[in-house]
Amino acid sequence: MANQSIARQVLLWQLALVLLLVATGSGVALHAVHRSGAQTARERALDVARTLARSPGLAEAAGSADPTARLQPMAETIRRENKVDFVVVMSVEGIRYTHPDPTRIGKTFLGHIDGAAHGRTTTETYTGTLGPSVRAVVPVLGPDGRPVALVSVGVTNRRVDALVGAEIPLVLTVAAAALALACAASMAVHHRLRRQTLGLGPVELRRVYEHHDAVLHAVREGLAVVDAHGRLVLANDEAVRLLALPADFEGRHVGTLDLDESLADTLASGRTVADQIHLCGTRALAVNVSPTGRDGRMVATFRDHTELRALVGELDQVRGFADALRASAHEAGNRLHTVVALVELGRAEEAIRFATGELAAAQDLADELTNAVSEPALAALLFGKHAQAAERGVQLTVTGGPANDDTDADPLDALAARFDPRDLVTVLGNLVDNAIDAAVSAPPPRTVQVTVGVDPDTDGALLLRVADSGPGIDEPLTTRVFERGWSTKEAYGSQGRGLGLALVRATVARHAGSVEVARGPDGGAVFTVRLPAAVPRPRSEEDA
Repeated sequence: MANQSIARQVLLWQLALVLLLVATGSGVALHAVHRSGAQTARERALDVARTLARSPGLAEAAGSADPTARLQPMAETIRRENKVDFVVVMSVEGIRYTHPDPTRIGKTFLGHIDGAAHGRTTTETYTGTLGPSVRAVVPVLGPDGRPVALVSVGVTNRRVDALVGAEIPLVLTVAAAALALACAASMAVHHRLRRQTLGLGPVELRRVYEHHDAVLHAVREGLAVVDAHGRLVLANDEAVRLLALPADFEGRHVGTLDLDESLADTLASGRTVADQIHLCGTRALAVNVSPTGRDGRMVATFRDHTELRALVGELDQVRGFADALRASAHEAGNRLHTVVALVELGRAEEAIRFATGELAAAQDLADELTNAVSEPALAALLFGKHAQAAERGVQLTVTGGPANDDTDADPLDALAARFDPRDLVTVLGNLVDNAIDAAVSAPPPRTVQVTVGVDPDTDGALLLRVADSGPGIDEPLTTRVFERGWSTKEAYGSQGRGLGLALVRATVARHAGSVEVARGPDGGAVFTVRLPAAVPRPRSEEDA
């Protein structure tokens, strides 16, 4: 039986229970019918006996010279009309005056009559000449109130059994109807349970649950199930961690779980989504949503792309830097040919002046960047951005922020120990890219001003400020520029996807910092990022 499906096991147990209950109920009903029949017979015998004992002239007839002649016809008539088995009128000593069998007249009554002889009504079940019967014995009182005769009326057990037998078909019919109804209900439960359990047995269901539980806890992707009404019905450990779900998430609508609005809308919409990037708190998540094919439920998976996005951004910066180096190498080759040609033409002094001038310009740029930014990764980033900006006709200048008055040390010397350079490259690289695009979209002069330093208004917070000469951002839009999918790059004619500033916001939030956007004095946009020094950069084992 253990190998049978749960639905079949439940059906068999239900049928066994139904049969037991119906059999027990039928037995109780038959017993009740039998007791009711015996009680009905006793009451009928008692009523007939009392009525006859109180009949006018009965006491006088019992005391006459021939009581049988006067009482036998009356007794038989009453017996037939009231459907009892015997009506016996007897003397106080128990000598019969009447009996259904005339040969029994004049003989002693079989039964207990002592109570009736003393004026009391009695009932009993006794075996007489007609067999076992339920009988009543009532005294016939004379004028002085003392018993002058006795009346006994009885119903044999055969008649009682006949009365009970007449009720048995009804009891059996009710039992059969109850059994059929219970069996039909059990079959309905069986079919429903079979659909819900897919016809699996307990061993199979336990195995499925164990596999399901193991997969949910072991899978490294976040996984969640949303029903057709947008309620979250299941989430594994990774989904709880990535989405920062509360302990009581099960059964709640995704719109009430403090998720990003666009992410909540995607989960509740019921549409299929493939590798769509959403921000959830400080994380960038790749979200996939697909239907399960049952009850309109959707399965969503989440992959943490925060570090990947940062690495992609850093790679873009490296590629830009490489492009700048290739452009510089090309220009250096042109300048080298010029120097060689001047030497061949015998103009050595002019060749020396030309070469040293180029070297001095390159050295001045390197000195400017390293003096302003001591962090190597940021300096390399800005060096590459300077070449990119120059190619697009934008002048990029870099300045260091004001240092604390109580120290002579460069505040950026400890930058690597405070913050992860990759995060700083993500923040500053996206801000500078947006600033260059904005400056290109505006008329000359096109400038981008980058400031890296320590904010004098805070307790050692790192200050990153990027200002451009572009058209600026209108006040109503300053609250939307950091939303995923909203991009100022579209306004500037490029194909941005609206993730750059959203990643900036997520990275800054991860360091408990702040980012603001305002309109600068010349009308361009000014982005200001403050990262508190109290949040240390996580160091890897290689850094230790």
